[in-house]
Amino acid sequence: MQEEDDAEQRGPESDERIEIEDPEGEEKAENKIAKMRDDLKSCRQESREYMDGWQRAKADYVNLLKRIETGAKASELKGRVEAVETLLPAFDALERAKGHGDVPEGFMGIAKQLEMAFAGLGLEEIGKVGEKFNPSLHEALGQDKVESVEEDDTITIILEKGWRVGDSIIRPAKVRVGHFN
Repeated sequence: MQEEDDAEQRGPESDERIEIEDPEGEEKAENKIAKMRDDLKSCRQESREYMDGWQRAKADYVNLLKRIETGAKASELKGRVEAVETLLPAFDALERAKGHGDVPEGFMGIAKQLEMAFAGLGLEEIGKVGEKFNPSLHEALGQDKVESVEEDDTITIILEKGWRVGDSIIRPAKVRVGHFN
């Protein structure tokens, strides 16, 4: 019986199979294809959502690393400034004593060690005689008459040294400023 069915499907002159149209089969195939397209579309959408979420998480992570690095640098600078502020009065006293010649030999060694420690912390002196007065770096405590226009608004005397670490002003220099009439 199987052979008869096979014979019916073959043409009389050849061994080729004749296709029999099956409208229900085609409809099922089209439904399967449509369902697969919908599944593919939803998979692509889901994939896009996962990629967007991953990219946002990566950007958040990079920003966090930058904030942590900035915070660490700020904390380091704050620590250096606080260390310098704590030791600065003793250093100033030694500097004044050196200016009067009252410092014993042992204290000169201590002064040198403090200078090296401050240099290692990045401490820089602010204000030099002849320098142009800058109110963000210098504190004017008086005026002196000067002889020329070029000397106008320049530092004539340093009353107390100013100090900074990096861009942070620890103490402005206390100065007298030249004034030309």
